[in-house]
Amino acid sequence: LLPAYLQLEYRGRGEDRFPAPLRLWWALFLLLSLVAVAVHAATSLCYGLPVPALPWARDAVEVIAAVALLVAGFSAKRAATTGGSASEEPLLNSASDDTVDASLFTSAGFLSVLTFSWMGPLFAVGHRKTLGLDDVPDLDHGDSVAGLLPSFKTNLEALASSGSGPKFTAFKLTRALVRTVWWHIAVTALYALIYNLATYVGPYLIDSLVQYLNGDERYAGKGKLLVVTFIVAKVFECLSQRHWFFRLQQAGIRARSALVSVVYQKGLSLSSSSRQSCTSGEMINIISVDADRVGIFSWYMHDPWLVPLQVGLALFILYSTLGVASLAALGATIAVMLANVPPMKMQEKFQQKLMDCKDVRMKATSEILRNMRILKLQGWEMKFLSKINDLRTTETSWLKKYLYTWTAATFVFWGAPTFVAVATFGACMLLGIPLDSGKVLSALATFRVLQEPIYNLPDTISMMIQTKVSLDRIASFLCLEESPMDAVERLPSGSSNVAIEVSNGCFSWDGSPELPTLKDLNFQARQGMHVAVCGTVGSGKSSLLSCILGEVPKLSGEVKTCGTMAYVSQTAWIQSGKIQDNILFGKEMDSEKYDRVLEWCSLKKDLEILPFGDKTVIGERGINLSGGQKQRIQIARALYQDSDIYLFDDPFSAVDAHTGSHLFKECLLGALASKTVVYVTHQIEFLPAADLILVMKGGRIAQAGKYNNILGSGEELMELVGAHQDALTALDVIEVANGGSEKLSSSLSRSLSSAEEKDKQNGKEEGDKVQSGQLVQEEEREKGRVGFWVYWKYLTLAYGGALVPFVLIAQLLFQVLQIASNYWMAWASPVSEDAEPPVSFN
Repeated sequence: LLPAYLQLEYRGRGEDRFPAPLRLWWALFLLLSLVAVAVHAATSLCYGLPVPALPWARDAVEVIAAVALLVAGFSAKRAATTGGSASEEPLLNSASDDTVDASLFTSAGFLSVLTFSWMGPLFAVGHRKTLGLDDVPDLDHGDSVAGLLPSFKTNLEALASSGSGPKFTAFKLTRALVRTVWWHIAVTALYALIYNLATYVGPYLIDSLVQYLNGDERYAGKGKLLVVTFIVAKVFECLSQRHWFFRLQQAGIRARSALVSVVYQKGLSLSSSSRQSCTSGEMINIISVDADRVGIFSWYMHDPWLVPLQVGLALFILYSTLGVASLAALGATIAVMLANVPPMKMQEKFQQKLMDCKDVRMKATSEILRNMRILKLQGWEMKFLSKINDLRTTETSWLKKYLYTWTAATFVFWGAPTFVAVATFGACMLLGIPLDSGKVLSALATFRVLQEPIYNLPDTISMMIQTKVSLDRIASFLCLEESPMDAVERLPSGSSNVAIEVSNGCFSWDGSPELPTLKDLNFQARQGMHVAVCGTVGSGKSSLLSCILGEVPKLSGEVKTCGTMAYVSQTAWIQSGKIQDNILFGKEMDSEKYDRVLEWCSLKKDLEILPFGDKTVIGERGINLSGGQKQRIQIARALYQDSDIYLFDDPFSAVDAHTGSHLFKECLLGALASKTVVYVTHQIEFLPAADLILVMKGGRIAQAGKYNNILGSGEELMELVGAHQDALTALDVIEVANGGSEKLSSSLSRSLSSAEEKDKQNGKEEGDKVQSGQLVQEEEREKGRVGFWVYWKYLTLAYGGALVPFVLIAQLLFQVLQIASNYWMAWASPVSEDAEPPVSFN
């Protein structure tokens, strides 16, 4: 009644669940009740002391009450929480409803969580049809990046600002991760403790069961209690192990997600010098390998304290059955652990070398894929393929050394249980300790339970080494220099009538004051001004825009901006997704505004040609669009943002002259007439429309002013105008030459027409490729069960399957010999201390 009343009281206050401390106390209450039952059972079974009925009744009432409290405390549905700010929304919108369904795990009650029946609805859907993306439930807020990242960043920044030495270290990263997922670590530790205690119940009571079966009067009438104890221990062992593994995996996924998010954010804020020292291939390696390895380590994180606990429990059972001979087992276990110290040090060295080689290979592969077009044009494919193979060979050599060392350590540990058993029973023979079947079976069962942590110890040591190396690499990456946040003083919109101001600016990409990239910069752009930046190649035009953005390290001076900013780069940046999503870029759809932007950027005709219009999916880096289309989509994205300041880095160079003139007229002079615009251009005809012209030369502003004012006041602009006129004259000469070769053009036209006719006959017209679907097709995936040929291909991949029979025979012999050894030990041992053994060494 009390739990029901409290539950109604909390729900009346708007609470769905009891406080966490109260639920934790109920869990501990259940654990203590079970411990009391175990103590009374051990007192009755092992020592033969009678336990009155009243303690048994009290134990039963306490266990039932504790279970009822837990059911009442955990049965309330947990409401799904959604979080995240606007800055955490995806850049490309996806089709989603306004309401977010709670995940199956979040809405599950206590019994559903205990038995994993909350997965039933998903299994039912998968039984009826092939699961699709819409059938997969949403993540719990605690498992999502939006829920994890703020907490992890807070913990990491607090640790980074404390202490001396490097800002980020492997130890600080570990502490931050522990603080972030501490609840899962504590819960898994509790499950691990219950599992290990329940695992050793069988070896502890097996001697009593054997004595009962042999008719020992001390255990008369206790057979049913022994059987029930075995069953209850096995139930707790199974449930605790399943929940232990589930929570371990959940903690690992959270740790990996937090690290990937931090590395990704760090990559976006790296300075120019840091980008040169850390390539994209290395960043991909850190995310795909190192962060994943830290997540996998969650499976091993409790082994450092579980192994001593398991060894201690095993020694306690051995001491209670074999006496002083258990010290031989302790000595043998310590000897096995010490024997693995040298291989462990070698593994750490080989792992570091392996990761370095992997970084080099990933860097080379990324560069080759990025420049594949150049390699194919030059015919260098095989040359660079051989280089990749050489790098892979070097990496494989270090991997072999690492695996050989790991194999040696594994061999030592797999032989450890036999070595410990021989040492223990040998000590019993030397010390004259009598052995019977109950003691032998109890010792064998203890060795069998002990062999699991000993078997897993090489993997644990190996994973600890790999995780340490990965954390060091992540910490080194996080210690890289970032772009200074105070390089630009950003003022809110409307707070000043000056949009951009640079005073005594001196900037350098590499941070070197001896060779600054830009120096002595002084200019001011008021709200609504259009500023044109021109100059020869390498004069510092693009660097000037980067200074305004805060990308170039500032050596001296001040940079101020007022309002929001939009930037259009010289090379179009396109995300893989729909054209509409690339233009909206996270903004809400406004149909009228959207249509105006398409008209300004001359995109309507292009969208009419595409089979799906603005719903057409763009390929990786916009590979299925022309350069002009990508540039116009980029300009449309900037216009749709409706920012206060626009920076254009010569975007009209990627389009033809007619389209460039249209974009300049409709966008800069029309849509952005009231905005502050700074545009870099090589086209002299766009300069007269500017309110201010900055002529760059050698990293300085050589001339500044209106077009008519500076045209005759210096040589720099006159040189650009003269070069432009020379280019126009050369173009006229080319047109005259083309006019004199009309016959050749006519011949080429006839040849092309003939080729087109042949293409039509062969069905090779370009339009035929996209009439039936998207330019980017959905990836095919297999459905149904895995076919036999997949397993056969896997088995026969290495040496044509020649090793498979040897592996099967080895496994069969291992199991047969292990069972035979246990059977022989049980058969050769005397039934009791008074009986004669079937086998004697006398």
